[in-house]
Amino acid sequence: MFSKFTSILQHAVEALAPSLPLQEDFVYHWKAITHYYIETSDDKAPVTDTNIPSHLEQMLDILTQEEEERESGETGPCMEYLLHHKILETLYTLGKADCPPGMKQQVLTFYTKLLAHIRQPLLPHINVHRPVQKLIRLCGEVLAAPTENEEIQFLCIVCAKLKQDPYLVNFFLENKTKRSESKSPGRTEVLKETVSAPDTGQPHEEEHPEEPRAAAATSSPGPTGNSSSNYNLVTSLLNLTKSPDGRIVVKACEGLMLLVSLPEPAAAKCLTENTELCELLTDRLVAFYKALPQSMDPLDIETVESVNWGLDVYNLKEDAAVFKGKRALISFLSWLDYCDQLIKEAQKSAAAVMAKAVRHRFFESVMEPQLMQTVCMGRSEVGILTSTALLNRIIRQVTSEALLQEVVYFLLGEEKAPESPATITQNPLRHRLIGHCDHLSDEISIMTLRLFEQLIQKPDPHILHSLVLRGLEERNYLENKPQEEREPLENGQPHDAIDLEEDPLFGDDLSPDSRLSGSNWVSSSPQPSPDHSKADGKTEVHKIVNSFLCLVPDEAKSSYHVEGMGYDTYLRDAHRQFRDYCGVCQRWDWRGNPKPLDRCNLDFPFYEGHFLKVLFDRMGRILDQPYDVNLQVTAVLSKLSLLPHPHVHEYLLDPYISLAPGCRSLFSVVVRVVGDLMLRIQCITDFTAKLLLVRKRLLRLEPECVNIDHVTLLEGVIVLEEFCKELAAIAFVKYHSAAAASP
Repeated sequence: MFSKFTSILQHAVEALAPSLPLQEDFVYHWKAITHYYIETSDDKAPVTDTNIPSHLEQMLDILTQEEEERESGETGPCMEYLLHHKILETLYTLGKADCPPGMKQQVLTFYTKLLAHIRQPLLPHINVHRPVQKLIRLCGEVLAAPTENEEIQFLCIVCAKLKQDPYLVNFFLENKTKRSESKSPGRTEVLKETVSAPDTGQPHEEEHPEEPRAAAATSSPGPTGNSSSNYNLVTSLLNLTKSPDGRIVVKACEGLMLLVSLPEPAAAKCLTENTELCELLTDRLVAFYKALPQSMDPLDIETVESVNWGLDVYNLKEDAAVFKGKRALISFLSWLDYCDQLIKEAQKSAAAVMAKAVRHRFFESVMEPQLMQTVCMGRSEVGILTSTALLNRIIRQVTSEALLQEVVYFLLGEEKAPESPATITQNPLRHRLIGHCDHLSDEISIMTLRLFEQLIQKPDPHILHSLVLRGLEERNYLENKPQEEREPLENGQPHDAIDLEEDPLFGDDLSPDSRLSGSNWVSSSPQPSPDHSKADGKTEVHKIVNSFLCLVPDEAKSSYHVEGMGYDTYLRDAHRQFRDYCGVCQRWDWRGNPKPLDRCNLDFPFYEGHFLKVLFDRMGRILDQPYDVNLQVTAVLSKLSLLPHPHVHEYLLDPYISLAPGCRSLFSVVVRVVGDLMLRIQCITDFTAKLLLVRKRLLRLEPECVNIDHVTLLEGVIVLEEFCKELAAIAFVKYHSAAAASP
């Protein structure tokens, strides 16, 4: 109490006394601090009971005032005094000893305010960055220490200064040496010796045996290139990320975010090779993932609110009431978001190393075994479904280029050569995931299809090349015959249509005089003529659009009975989605026209690829599959059809290409489905009425009060009709977009 009264009295005297020149005033306050250590015999009293905090604050005010009164960049006498007399070194020693108790907190605050308030660059001075370097090593030593808040503030201001001048980071890369630093002095006598002669400007160098040549080696702003460097700034921040105080953790993560973005190669190398940053990221990601329940509702995983790291406000009771595991899921997604943003901001080489660490230590070590498990008596089905749903959410959330690339390589492999039936099993995880699109469990099939739908919308060309394009590069799905050797048109119909009548999928009763030939599903489609293509080989768009719109026979259509269900409803969505795809794909080297046939290897046997094979197989069973499965299969195929690649457009959206023997395209698959449908229609009484009733039920326009037979088939017909309209809209939008872009 008496010391506080003394402090107030001193302030009053200083206010009434005539003002001294700034330098004299500065020296006065510093000497007042040093005299305390010389004169006092009680080193147990807390620093707040002394005048030290007041003198330090006055010194900061004087330094700030001096800088404001001088021209920019000019060093005043007070700052010269601080640098020449190594005041920061002395304060570091006092802070390390924490004598009197609480002095470390005062020193950290002084350093922080000095770096924050002084505009001129201080860190290049050896008498600044050397004590700063030492003080950094004191931070994070003890978890939940009373100085944690001051420590993180100090570290963050150092990080901010390095962000302003990235080359300064080389001052903080220290050579690894055996430090013989003595134990912290705890007795007043030692401290008295340290501050006994501040005016000489010569603190005892032998009191800092850890310094010698390491600091000198790092005092040059050039890169050290030393692979055995310490990066204590990162180490201290990593220690503070383990604090029980969430605010401290967030600030430490922010500091790391600043450091990883520094462009200095030596710092990036040291960051990834000589610190535990990669281990921290991956170990914590694994820990959060393993804390998740073994089974979770995929809908909960998909719909949980978006999580941004550092903004995670939660209530344990409320989260538990929503669904089991919500708190654990949010914690996992929040840390995943931090890893993603950290890699996104990181220097390129550091980002690559961190992304590879996440791939090897999390995806391959933890997720892959769960995704590769097989269903045995239904016991693993829930686990596969949960892990697939989590992987889908991870893919949706990842935005950094480096991490996305590693996720893609993890899922699909790095192979670029064309697929063949013999090579599809070379990558077991890729093979297993694509196989899950046609799983016995409809839930697993739907979730895996959603995963691939999410994946093909990501801005990485390897995804589309691996899944689709490498099978279409040589255009060997085309018939390799000159025009004059091809089969002539029969009855004005393309030879493909005649071949379909002999296809075993259609049955033996499909002859020209059968029920099929009497229907209008083939005759109503526009037939090719010698001028059906332009000079560049592109089929006229109205013929393509009509081919898809007329593919489903009139007796199997129900949309024209419901208002607002026409083909034009898909045009707006197709335009928006195609524009988005073009924005994603504009950086990729995709030619505007297909590869010339004379440069294609048409003799090489065509294989559509494992992914398209599964999708086409699923599409071929659209009349026998659940409604939700059909919706997801067609959603993936429509996304692929939107790709602005000429081979994809030709293979998926041009009904008039001449397919090589044994090959199929999306159009030919749908044609066969329609042929199967025409046979089944004849066996269903009141087919059109039932079809319309099912459509109204799906639109929630009719209650489900009457049982209807053949519901699965009827729902499949509705999906088929809508899918054909969607393909027609996509073809129309892509054609007009190309026409607008051409000169």
